Amino acid sequence: MRIAILDPAAGISGDMTLGALLSVGVPASWLEALPRRLGLAGVAVTIRDVRRCGVSCSQVVFGIPEQPHGRHVGELVRLVEGAPVSDWVKERAVRAFRLIGAAEGRVHGVAPDQVHLHEVGAVDALLDIVGAIEGFEQLGVESIYHLPIAVGNGWVEAAHGKLPVPAPATAILLEGLELAGGSGVPIEGEATTPTGAALVRVLSTGAPPARWRLQQSGWGAGQRNPPHYPNALRLLLAEQAAEAGRVVLLATDVDDMSPEYVEPLRQALVSAGALDVQTWPVQMKKGRSGFRVEVMAPEELAEAVTAALFRHSTTAGVRRWVAERATLPRRQVTIQLSPDVAVRVKVLEQPDAGGVRVKSEYDDVLAAARALGRPALEIARAAERDAEALVAKSKE
Repeated sequence: MRIAILDPAAGISGDMTLGALLSVGVPASWLEALPRRLGLAGVAVTIRDVRRCGVSCSQVVFGIPEQPHGRHVGELVRLVEGAPVSDWVKERAVRAFRLIGAAEGRVHGVAPDQVHLHEVGAVDALLDIVGAIEGFEQLGVESIYHLPIAVGNGWVEAAHGKLPVPAPATAILLEGLELAGGSGVPIEGEATTPTGAALVRVLSTGAPPARWRLQQSGWGAGQRNPPHYPNALRLLLAEQAAEAGRVVLLATDVDDMSPEYVEPLRQALVSAGALDVQTWPVQMKKGRSGFRVEVMAPEELAEAVTAALFRHSTTAGVRRWVAERATLPRRQVTIQLSPDVAVRVKVLEQPDAGGVRVKSEYDDVLAAARALGRPALEIARAAERDAEALVAKSKE
């Protein structure tokens, strides 16, 4: 399985994330076309090769023309909801803005949707958040993780004066995440921005797996260039090393929950880190009809998934046991069906040079079918055919 690991040892921001994505091969042409796709007229995209402490990095700068007014978070959410991006990107971008709105709202005592982002900052945040999330979709990674996050030190200039680092909204967004400290290298100023913290929250599933093989790395430069450390975000692309491993199986039977709430339960379990969720009907005591929920989760996420199972169902008890799992090597490719429509396709490597199996992501297929006005089955077949051709070409 191909994975990405964010290494924010010097912090993380939206522009650093975009630079890191370009550094590992996401096309510059895609980023240059992003403002037009989002309806942001007149925004220039400048991409530079720069050095930070002697390390070659990609730097992204948006030239944003003067804006007549700022935007509220609620308005930015509506813009994302109407943007020509996949459902996978849209869901995470909306969640990122809602997290920012909730954090800033707690700080300033206003409703989250009414949090006001200033003129240029609103446009910059829209490009950073949608661009960073869609950039990972372009990479075709199956999971994203992160290492401990540096927040910096000192003070940051805010609209109403100086505030200590991390800024109040950033601190709220970082609640529950592991922060870097004691490295011996002082990180100057604000290392992690609210946008960067929100991106970690919506993209990363937590700490990297115990074993992985590094394949590629790249660096995205921040705007400052201190002399004693590289002010840049490192992005690592890797393969999970183990093809067999231990998982935790969770199971429960319920007879007092409407079946229509099974799908929201499944979504909550997957968001908590579940690898698979299955349900089937069962006959329970006193002749009552019910259903069994069985969940497979990584060992390190078993507690979080168990908590989600309790929270989003009516169960009063969960059975748990550990099992061994063997998996085929897998990766993900993104097939572009039109300039604005893409479908992710899972590629499974068969043992003993037995070729590959491909499977389109269902949600992407449905979104592409709606956007292109074509049958979903036709979209799936076209994406899988193109994926097989792409894999075959890469092996020539």
